[in-house]
Amino acid sequence: MDHISTRPLTFVVGTGRSGSTALSHVLNLHPGILSVNELFTSLGAEPHRHPLPGRVLTGPDFWQLITRPNEDFDRMIRSGTPSPEFLYPRRPGRFSAETTGIPALCMMVLPHLTDDPDALFDELAPRVSAWPGRPVARHYEALFELLADRFGGGAVVERSGGSLNWVPWIREAFPEARFVHMFRDGPDCALSMSRHPGFRMILRTMDARSASGAGPLVPRLTDQHLKTLPPDLAGLFAERFDPALLMAAPVPVARFGEMWSRLISRGLTALSRVPEGSRTALSYEGLLDAPRSELTRLAEFVGVEPTEEWLTAAEATLDHSRRGSALRLPPDELSALRTSCAPGTEALRTVLAGA
Repeated sequence: MDHISTRPLTFVVGTGRSGSTALSHVLNLHPGILSVNELFTSLGAEPHRHPLPGRVLTGPDFWQLITRPNEDFDRMIRSGTPSPEFLYPRRPGRFSAETTGIPALCMMVLPHLTDDPDALFDELAPRVSAWPGRPVARHYEALFELLADRFGGGAVVERSGGSLNWVPWIREAFPEARFVHMFRDGPDCALSMSRHPGFRMILRTMDARSASGAGPLVPRLTDQHLKTLPPDLAGLFAERFDPALLMAAPVPVARFGEMWSRLISRGLTALSRVPEGSRTALSYEGLLDAPRSELTRLAEFVGVEPTEEWLTAAEATLDHSRRGSALRLPPDELSALRTSCAPGTEALRTVLAGA
């Protein structure tokens, strides 16, 4: 089926905690860009929620896919451990994690575009639900087109934290898309992961799956699985859990370094299959060091003009205070973290040297 949109489409991918949230805010300042913030993260990474490029959905089915509340995110909000990227709870509307559940599209996508996400949600609902049946990728393109018409933007850039693993199915769904790999110094990135409720939940959920014997194809841990777990892991799956179970659990920061290395190594392999002209890399540190030149290069890559007004506004938003944060760790922790990040660091160095 023919593509719905003729606007250039770019995906910013990375491990998460790489500075890409700040990049979404920078992109949103440009009048020629529709900045789609955390769309695929909002839907969740479980197999039953994946976009699945081959599926054909009706308009109502697609609307349900992108608006069904993310149960894990709602549970984190109810438990007092929301991720800082969750925008909707900061200025709550009629949806609530306690009662209705927060529609996935409302959690991070719509509040990034408007101060009244409920009104935009109501505006989109009848239009999207009236769409004909078609492959789900074409629905996403139609959604991007609809939002670009509504908010302006000759180019569309979707950015989801932790999306580096998803490059293969994004490419399958959107073969003409461009990719920007945003990355950050490994130890700094891993340390940020270790302090982030979302990444701590990912790691603790991995521990729970391993301890329960659940295989990779099991979409959710069952009650039988949970009965086999120690209280500190089983408790995380309650409708409301003690925040200390997540944020105070003694998880060595080096484990997050291992996670970062795995994500980087696998992601770089997937990105290597993208044609050279359709991919580029952007380092967080490089953006801080030379914001104007890096943003100019980025704008040209995604297909917009790097105007002086945008460059000035974007430069003012960048925060330099988090750079080098891992260096403040105790020496033994920093050494272990550097060791755990070494495979990913070497993979990055090899790729960049050959670029």
